[in-house]
Amino acid sequence: MATIAVLGAFDTKGNEFQYLIQQIENRQHQIVRIDFSVLQDPPFAVEITAAQVAEAGGVALTELRRKGERGEAMRIMASGAAKVVSELLRQGKIDGLIAMGGSGGTSVFLEVARQLPLGFPKVLVSTLANPAGSDPIAIHDFVLVPAVVDIAGLNRISRRVIHHAAHAICGMVEGIETEAGADKPIIAATMLGNTTPAVDQARRLFEKAGFEVLVFHAVGNGGRTMESLIRGGWIDAVFDLTTVEIANELVGSSAYSAGKTRLTAAAQAGIPQVVSVGCLDFAIFSRPETIPDYYRNRLFYRWNPETTLMRTTPAENEQMGRQMAEKLNLCKGKCAVWFPKGGFSQLDVEGGPFWNPEADRCLLTALKEDLSSSIPLVEVAAHINDPVFAQAIAQAMLELTR
Repeated sequence: MATIAVLGAFDTKGNEFQYLIQQIENRQHQIVRIDFSVLQDPPFAVEITAAQVAEAGGVALTELRRKGERGEAMRIMASGAAKVVSELLRQGKIDGLIAMGGSGGTSVFLEVARQLPLGFPKVLVSTLANPAGSDPIAIHDFVLVPAVVDIAGLNRISRRVIHHAAHAICGMVEGIETEAGADKPIIAATMLGNTTPAVDQARRLFEKAGFEVLVFHAVGNGGRTMESLIRGGWIDAVFDLTTVEIANELVGSSAYSAGKTRLTAAAQAGIPQVVSVGCLDFAIFSRPETIPDYYRNRLFYRWNPETTLMRTTPAENEQMGRQMAEKLNLCKGKCAVWFPKGGFSQLDVEGGPFWNPEADRCLLTALKEDLSSSIPLVEVAAHINDPVFAQAIAQAMLELTR
């Protein structure tokens, strides 16, 4: 038997939550009801009241009701709910979390989920198609059940959705077991299709050395997720071969950017990292019609029907080199930068569509000028996917972890 926290605004969705709770109790699990209602009291008894949640958020519930500011109320209740649920988990009183809601309920759930560890069972029934947005915790760590219809009354659709969600959280708490190899240290690696040969070779070496390897697709979501896991203490070392998300941020390709904090988590955490310039010869956009008009005269390559790559210029490469140096100079742990002089991707190879030695040299020059002398900058006369480069940079990663 497990204990599942049920989180919601019970005043406006009482019947729906009672149905959800009934489904969970039918599986012989216990419930902790956490109410964040602001308008009025719920129609049934709860273990943690809205007043307690508001108090944890720093404001009295009576004050929130008096002011009637919905946005502020949701912010306070989200903060309070996050503290309440985190404390319940710390005390070992809950084994999973499920919530239902529209925009308000979803925002409260996301704030709560952000404070919970990776692997803790979380399920959200939401009326929003993509409540996660760019939130890294939402990318990798909860089950989203689209509500299909609004959470406003029980009908043949909502009953089925809620039923499935209830059984999903029950299955998650019932299926928890210790994983084999969970004691292995973890190396995070970044990869695109353009750097797959190098990362695959390195991954095999890491696994042979006793590491578990988490490979992140460097298209925005991947980088954000990796940085989030580093900050959460999950990662022991970082093999950041593919730093293309820096280029995406620089040119304004927000859909594929990992944000301005990319390349900072490992430096702040003080864990070993080896960094390279994989795929910095281009920035990633979606279909051609999504690319801003001011880039219309640039060099492009249609990687697939949904992905268009734009060759970076010498000036952009110089700027990226300086940005990388500025961030890496703050490293609290071991760090090394490896530079493949034969090209950064499958396209950046002699005779290839993005071959531009001048642009690549601008990146190298900026790194040489700005990178701290305490951080090795290793130049290799090889392409990033050459086996000799992959072998050498992987060995360097292993050396830093010793």
